[in-house]
Amino acid sequence: IYTLKKGEQPKKVDIRISSDGKLNPYEIVPVNAGATEMVLSPKGKEIAFVVRGEIFVTSVEGGVTKRITNTPGQERTVSFSKDGRSLVYAAERNNNWDVYKSSIVRDEETYFYASTVLKEEAVVATAAEEFQPSFSPDSKEVAYLEERTTLKVINLASKATRTILPGNKNYSYSDGDQYYQWSPDGKWFLVDFMQDNHWIGEVGLISAAGNAQVINLTQSGYEDNGAKWMMNGKMMLWFSDRDGMKNHGSWGAQADVYGMFFTQNAYDRYRLSEEDYKLLKEKEEKDKDKDKDKKEENTESADKSKPKPAEKEPELVKIEFTGLEDRKAKLTIHSSLLGDAVMSPDGEKLYYLARFEKGVDLWVTNLRTRETKIITKLGDNGSNLTIDKDGKKLFVLAEGKPVKVEIEPFKKETVQINGEMMLDKQGELSYIFDHAWRQVLKKFYVTDLHGVDWNFYRKEYAKFLPHISNNWEFSEMLSEMLGELNASHTGCRYSPDQKNKDATASLGLIYDENFKGDGLRITSVLAKGPFDRAESKVKKGMVIEKIDNEPIAAGTDFFAYLNRKAGRNTLVSVYDPATRTRWDEVVKPVGLGEENELLYKRWVSKRAQQVDSLSKGKIGYIHVRGMNDPSYRTVFEEALGKHANRESLIVDTRSNGGGWLHDDLVTFLGGKKYIDVVPRGQHIGFEPQRKWTKSSVVLMGESNYSDAHMFPFAFDTKDIGKTIGMPVPGTGTAVWWEAQIDPTLVFGIPQVGMIGPDGKYLENTQLEPDIVVKNRYEMLVKGRDQQLEKAVEVLIQQFTQIPKPEKLPSPEKAGSKE
Repeated sequence: IYTLKKGEQPKKVDIRISSDGKLNPYEIVPVNAGATEMVLSPKGKEIAFVVRGEIFVTSVEGGVTKRITNTPGQERTVSFSKDGRSLVYAAERNNNWDVYKSSIVRDEETYFYASTVLKEEAVVATAAEEFQPSFSPDSKEVAYLEERTTLKVINLASKATRTILPGNKNYSYSDGDQYYQWSPDGKWFLVDFMQDNHWIGEVGLISAAGNAQVINLTQSGYEDNGAKWMMNGKMMLWFSDRDGMKNHGSWGAQADVYGMFFTQNAYDRYRLSEEDYKLLKEKEEKDKDKDKDKKEENTESADKSKPKPAEKEPELVKIEFTGLEDRKAKLTIHSSLLGDAVMSPDGEKLYYLARFEKGVDLWVTNLRTRETKIITKLGDNGSNLTIDKDGKKLFVLAEGKPVKVEIEPFKKETVQINGEMMLDKQGELSYIFDHAWRQVLKKFYVTDLHGVDWNFYRKEYAKFLPHISNNWEFSEMLSEMLGELNASHTGCRYSPDQKNKDATASLGLIYDENFKGDGLRITSVLAKGPFDRAESKVKKGMVIEKIDNEPIAAGTDFFAYLNRKAGRNTLVSVYDPATRTRWDEVVKPVGLGEENELLYKRWVSKRAQQVDSLSKGKIGYIHVRGMNDPSYRTVFEEALGKHANRESLIVDTRSNGGGWLHDDLVTFLGGKKYIDVVPRGQHIGFEPQRKWTKSSVVLMGESNYSDAHMFPFAFDTKDIGKTIGMPVPGTGTAVWWEAQIDPTLVFGIPQVGMIGPDGKYLENTQLEPDIVVKNRYEMLVKGRDQQLEKAVEVLIQQFTQIPKPEKLPSPEKAGSKE
C-alpha cells in the first residue's frame, strides 16, 4: 500500500500486523474412511487403498492397517505383484509424476499389513510424466501411461521400454480417465481409445508386444469403455450406453454391461439353455473324475523322488477374429447408472453396481436363467468392485470404506481400517500449489498459456506460502495466481466441512425495505411459498409483528428468528393496518435454496407475462436456465406445447452459467419444414414435428458464461435468428475442476478450446449481439426489461413482413397434371 501526494514520489506505508501464531504444521489424522481407490491382493488377505494421497494396506480380517507411503505429495493407482510382496504406484514428487515400487524386505514376512521393513525404488522416473502403473500377470513387467495417454511397458529386468498404444489415440480430460487391462497371459491389452477425429469412446484390443495396430472391438458410435477380461480370457465384458435411456439434451445416459466371446466354443456355451447346460456340466464332472483317477494311478507309480513340477504357465488367450463382431450379448436385463461389474470365474453370474433412484445397490444376474436381484444396498456411492479368485467373496469400495460380501451364504461386513497419518499441512499446501501450477502447464487449452511467463508467476506467488496459515488464504492466493492467465473457468475454491452451521429459513415473503416501523411490511407473497395457501389471509401491505412470539422491533435482525426452522412449524403473528385486526398463522418456512427457486420462477413468470402482453399473445417466451438436460426439456415442452401456435419465440439465456447444450438447442431451433402430413385432406402436421420451425431470437447478456457463450455463438453462426442484449464475455471452453488430496480444495483448468469458422478461439473473444440493448438500472427498478421489449419489437416486425403461406392444394389436385 502506497500514499501519493501531489508533486511527490509514492511512499510505501509501514504496516505491521501482530499475530498470535501460525498454523500448527503437523496434525495427527485418524485414517478409518475416506478411501478414493482400493485393490485386493492376489491371495485375498489384504487390501491396498489410498486416503488423502497416501497408500495404506489393511488386513481383510482384523483391521490391522499399515501406512506404506509418507510424503506431503500424492500417490495413487496401486497394483499388487503376483506374489503379493510388491506394490507399484504413481507418485508426484519433485514436480513430476513417476512410477515407484515398494516391496517387503524380510523373507519371513508375507503381508504388507504385518511387515516391518519396506524398500521403495523408482521403476520409471524420466523427465516425462508417468503414472497409472499395473503389474503384468507374471510381474516381470509394468505397464504405465506416459504423458497421460501413451500406453507403455517397462521390463523390470532389462529396463527396456516399448510403446503399446500411441498417445494420439486418446485424450485425457481428467487424470485417471484412461483405461487399460492386461490379458491373463500377458500377451494382449484391452484399451479404451478414440478413432481419429472422433471424441467417442471405443474398446480396442492391442498386442502387448508393441508396434501393433489397435483392433476396434466395439465399432460403435455410442460410448463404449471399461472392458475387462473374464473367464480366464475367454471373453470380455464392457460398458456401453447403446441401449440405455439418454438425456433428451446434453450429455449423459444409462448404460448396460455387454459381453464379447473370443471363441465360438465360449459363445456356444453361453447360449446353452439351463437344461442343456446341466447335461454338459454332468458330462464334464464325469470326465473330470476319470482324469482324476488316472492321475492318482500315475502318481502312485511315479518316482516319488522326482522334484515338484514347475509352476504351471497361464493358459494362452485364444482369439478367433472371424465372426467376432457377432459373438456378443447384452448381459444386464435393465439399463441403469452403472458403477462397475465383474463375473463369476465360471461365467455363470454377473455382479454389478447400479444406481436407480437413491443410492448404489449391488446386483446379481444369473446369466443362464436371467434371474436378477439386489444382493445388498451400499449407500451413496460404490466403486472398485472385485471378486476373489475362488469366486466366493466380493469386495467393493462403498462410501470411502472397503466392504466384503460373502456370496453364499450371504454376509456383508465393512473391512476395518485402523490407521493414522502425521499430516504435514504446510507441506501439503506447498505440494498442492506446485501441483496446480504444473497441471496448468500440462493441460491448459493452449500451450503458450496466453503468452504468460508461468515460471515467473510461480516464483512470485510461492514466496507467500510460508506466511499462509489456513485454506481460506491459500485458495485466495492460488486464485490470484491462476487469474494471471487471463482465462475463464479457473480459480480455487475452499469448501470447509461445516457441521451444525447456521441455516436461515424464509417465509416466502418480500418486505418493504423503506418501512421504518416495528415489524416487517409485506410487499409481495411469493407464489407457491409458505403463505400461498387457500387458508392463509396474508396479503400485500400487512405487517409481520412476531415470529414464534418474538417481537420484531424496528431495526431488528429478524433472520435470527428463522435460523434452522426450515420445514418446522413456525408461529407468525400478523397485523392488517387496513382492518386493524391481528391473528396468528402457523407455517413451515422453506430453506434459502427453495426461496431462490420461488424468486426465479417469479422472475420468469413476469417476463412471460410481459411478452404475452406486448405481443398480444403472438410470441412465446422461454428462459434457458442452464445448459443441461432439465433446461432442454423445458425448452422442448414449452416451445412445442404452450407456444406451439405462436408466431415466434424469444429464447432468453441471460444469467445462464453454462453446461453443454449448444448443439442440441441450435438443432432444435433451426428446424426447417420440408413436408406436410395430410391424411384424407386433413392437415395434421409437418416434418420435422419435434423441432421449432418458425422464427426466434436469443436474448444474451454480460452474465452468460461458458456454454451460454457457445450457444448464442452457434445460433448466430448458423444464422437462425437475431441475438439481442449485451456482449457476452469470451468464455467458451470446457473445464476440469480437480479436487485436491485435501478434498476441501478444488481448482479449475480451462482445457478444451473451441475454434470458430474464422479460426479464432472463443475464449477471450467477446461475442457481440446483432442488436445491442442495455438494461438500464432506472428502468429495471420500475419493472421494465428493455432487452425483452426490443426482442418483441424485432419479432413483430419479422412476422408482419412475412407473406402468408399459400393454401395447400387438395390431395386430388396435388396428384393431377393440370
